[in-house]
Amino acid sequence: MLSNTTRQEILTMLKKAGSLSVGDIAKELGITEMAVRRHLNALERDQLVETSMVRQSMGRPATFYRLSAIGEHVFPKNYGDLALEFLKDLGEENEELIHALFRRRKERLIKEMDRQLQRVDRFEEKVFRLAEVQDQKGYMVKVVPKEDEYILLEHNCPISAIAKQYKEACRCELELFQEVLKTEIKRIDCYAEGENYCSFSIKKPAGNKEGIKRDV
Repeated sequence: MLSNTTRQEILTMLKKAGSLSVGDIAKELGITEMAVRRHLNALERDQLVETSMVRQSMGRPATFYRLSAIGEHVFPKNYGDLALEFLKDLGEENEELIHALFRRRKERLIKEMDRQLQRVDRFEEKVFRLAEVQDQKGYMVKVVPKEDEYILLEHNCPISAIAKQYKEACRCELELFQEVLKTEIKRIDCYAEGENYCSFSIKKPAGNKEGIKRDV
């Protein structure tokens, strides 16, 4: 998406300045305003920048560009490292605090997932709704229906940095799925253990062998 060096420079300028006009960017880069607009249009199309109208002392309001929420994520964030530091410090004080934090997180996620599924009656729909919720959280989920089971694949792990250090995170996720779907579920592959994805076998209840032919 950001193979164009000029667009990278524009994003960096916006990150440092907060917001800039087309003229500001053109002057800084030494290119024409038409060229700047072409790059900004591409960045706006990719949802990396957004515009705002700023009232001027004279004349019409001017258009200024700034990074969007998506554009902010282009720049490195160390949330995972920071969380790991907190967990390590807590563990050195009292290891039981770590277990309590994961339990509390699991309980919170169970309540959240139960709310999402409370009006869903059919087991198949529950599986796909759970997958949709996980997908919205960045897990890049796919569900593959089989004769006696569903295979749920997670191609990304937003908490992988933590999961690689604290296996309880993975165990809590499995227990979350088991509690919400109330069926036999086994983890097959684990992203935190070096696999390319996490995968789960979700057993279909008796009398529920026909799956919905769709993916998430």
